[in-house]
Amino acid sequence: MSTFHAVVWMDHSEAHVVMFDKEHVEAQRIKSRSHHKHQGKSGDNSTFFADIATALAGSREILLTGPAMARNQFRDWCTTHPSKLADAIVDSVASDHPTDGQLVALARQYFKKFDNMAADPSLV
Repeated sequence: MSTFHAVVWMDHSEAHVVMFDKEHVEAQRIKSRSHHKHQGKSGDNSTFFADIATALAGSREILLTGPAMARNQFRDWCTTHPSKLADAIVDSVASDHPTDGQLVALARQYFKKFDNMAADPSLV
């Protein structure tokens, strides 16, 4: 599904990828294949991060959320791998483990504010 917005809640064991537009919501869970609970280097997560990147293909604005280490490593991974995801990531915010419904509500609120700010010429 190709949508304008996506939100990803992730830790080192799984990612909840939710892509949405005004009328549609599609959620997908991606499990890490690693047996290590906390990987120290983003290279240790390469397959996991590649699976997340594949799920996000086509999204133009992406919000990352979850514990700092995993989401920041994914953002860094995106900058060093050939894809347009690094440019699509608009922010990375800390959060606890929300339900998918709470995740969509958080993202809709965030993107509404983000889109309003982006449309305001006085803020550019």
